[in-house]
Amino acid sequence: MKQPELITARLLLRAFSLYDAHEVQVLSGNYNVSKTTLNIPFPYEPGMAEEWIGLHQSGWQAKTEVVYAITVKETDKLVGAIDLVLSDESQGLLGYWIGEPYWGKGYCPEAAKALLQLAFGELALSKVYAEHLTSNPASGRVMEKIGMHHVASERKKDRNQELAEMEVYEIRN
Repeated sequence: MKQPELITARLLLRAFSLYDAHEVQVLSGNYNVSKTTLNIPFPYEPGMAEEWIGLHQSGWQAKTEVVYAITVKETDKLVGAIDLVLSDESQGLLGYWIGEPYWGKGYCPEAAKALLQLAFGELALSKVYAEHLTSNPASGRVMEKIGMHHVASERKKDRNQELAEMEVYEIRN
């Protein structure tokens, strides 16, 4: 089964293609984007975007992950990414990043609401949770805008194997 596209008022969430690799490299390779996440490496080396995109279809087929390119519907301009990692058949971990030129435009909550509809509808999940670095409160505001509630604070190792302070949110169907 093909990964469905999700359409909102302004956005088209679609599968990534290798055509997107250069823009992924530029947007997620920005230090200001990387430092707001737990996992995006910096520097973002050539070839990393292609490798990352190459994993998406198998995750969808195996029903372990769904990854979407967040694009502006009218232009197909890539502005970020959003994903849901299915930890089991009943719950998933929401993650996202938005390119710095597109911060503050409301794209992330709009995309996240669409992904939640897929999660609680077609995927039949009972819970979606998300985490953000304590140093990135803007991500927490996105979580609150989509109806998630803060449930915990914890520490996790980041991409550099250093302990990072995290905030955990969830929403139940």
